Amino acid sequence: MNVMFWILLWFCGLTLAQDVVPETDVATETGSCFPDMCKFLKEFGAMKEKQEGLETRLKETETQVSELKKKEASKIAFSAALGGNGHVGTFNIDTTLIYSTVITNVGNAYNHHTGIFSAPVAGVYYFTFFYHAGGSELVSLALMKNSEVISTAYDHKTSHDGADNGGNAAFLQLQQGDHVYMRLIASTHVWGNNHITTFSGALLHPL
Repeated sequence: MNVMFWILLWFCGLTLAQDVVPETDVATETGSCFPDMCKFLKEFGAMKEKQEGLETRLKETETQVSELKKKEASKIAFSAALGGNGHVGTFNIDTTLIYSTVITNVGNAYNHHTGIFSAPVAGVYYFTFFYHAGGSELVSLALMKNSEVISTAYDHKTSHDGADNGGNAAFLQLQQGDHVYMRLIASTHVWGNNHITTFSGALLHPL
């Protein structure tokens, strides 16, 4: 638009700089050509101003859409239970627990097929886990961030304790793509059903 504006001004300058013409011709040019050119330039300027206004409104709309997307991405929360109806474990090796009974999964960041939560955005998150287990076997659980142990819960085997309950929690600062999950330590167990032995997490504050 700016290039066309200067071309028109240049054209007008060339017209004014032409050889002197008879007075009658000048009167004719002034009465017919130049007023039309001025009118065109005014309309051109109005169109340019309108275009700038549209571009401003478009940028504002894009900003609003971006903010809405960020707000929507910040809605992350899940809770899941281990499922089944009985002992889970013991295993010969450390095993990722798969909490297959999904209670809620806002944002779909928790995968109930793998038991792994994948952070969709960077931020501060809060995670909790609880377990129920029989007292006749060891219990040892670890909340994991990628390959790092964050917090644990443990209970000794006893002959006089019919059942055990426990859990732990942690605030975690995660980057996008970080994984959080529960690991059952080798040779230990928990009890699973649709209501006990749970794993939960939520995004508290995006970064």
